[in-house]
Amino acid sequence: MTHSLRGTFAVTFVATALAAASAGSAAWAQAAPAAWPTKPIRLIVPFSAGGANDLMARAAAEGASKALGQPIVIENKPGGGTTLGADVVAKSAPDGYTFLISAAGVISNSMIKKSMPYKDADLEPVAMIGLAPSVVLVPADAPYKNLKEFIAASKTGEGFHWATAGTGSTPHFVSGVLQTKYGAKLDIVPYKSGSESITAVLGKQVEATSEASIVALPYLKSGKLKALADTWTSRISAYPELSTATEQGYGDLRIAHWAGIHAPKGTPPAILDKMSAAVDSAMKTPAIAERLKGLGIEPIGGTRASFVRFVDEERARLGAVVKATGMKDE
Repeated sequence: MTHSLRGTFAVTFVATALAAASAGSAAWAQAAPAAWPTKPIRLIVPFSAGGANDLMARAAAEGASKALGQPIVIENKPGGGTTLGADVVAKSAPDGYTFLISAAGVISNSMIKKSMPYKDADLEPVAMIGLAPSVVLVPADAPYKNLKEFIAASKTGEGFHWATAGTGSTPHFVSGVLQTKYGAKLDIVPYKSGSESITAVLGKQVEATSEASIVALPYLKSGKLKALADTWTSRISAYPELSTATEQGYGDLRIAHWAGIHAPKGTPPAILDKMSAAVDSAMKTPAIAERLKGLGIEPIGGTRASFVRFVDEERARLGAVVKATGMKDE
């Protein structure tokens, strides 16, 4: 064989091999989602065990694992206002075996933090699980009965002290809306956690805070605290006597403790759709839905497209609050 023929043969062989490899990869990519999952799935929860997001994660994992036919293993990785756990997922292989339980912080962190270990675009929205409406809380013997009276009272004297669970926490966003949209006069007092904020209200070190319905309900039902409003668009199933901020005329106060699922960028769309459908099925399972509602959590579910829209709307809404308040994590 001449040198020219050998070169032509080599080029043809390599081209054929590359084409075969490419076809094989394409075939795998098409077949993999249909076969997925073939092993346990990791669900990273960037919060400690026992909170609203952790409970929603476990409920979703319980139902989705049955639909998918594989175990879903919960791993709690709290820290950095969700950035620690989110970073793990953002840098994981996009193979459908690592997902993140996302919350508002996953969207707002890049708006308020000086630096981030990953980019927002490194995570893709997959599914909505549910939400726990935030509840505006005051001492049981506080004289005001609703938001209007509370806001009016805050404008007298030096204003009110409002407890948060730190910069960028849900109570911080609630206070931001109350101040910038409705003129409430609030002095922000940051604590390390929502439980510390609740303790501060109970001890009357501060006049008010807001907290997830799942946390607030025991205090409301025991009469230890008073609720002025639910800050989501619908009443809490387990506490329907509490009116929403929207019903009271404060429609811009739309803040909730929500939980969804994000995946590493590049995860095949067919896998994302399959996970989304499994979570939606879980949230529609009567036993799971009723259990969550009894805790003060509203199961949502829905399609992947609906969650993408929710994330986009949440980013715009929270971004406006950050801009109006100058919220920054120092």
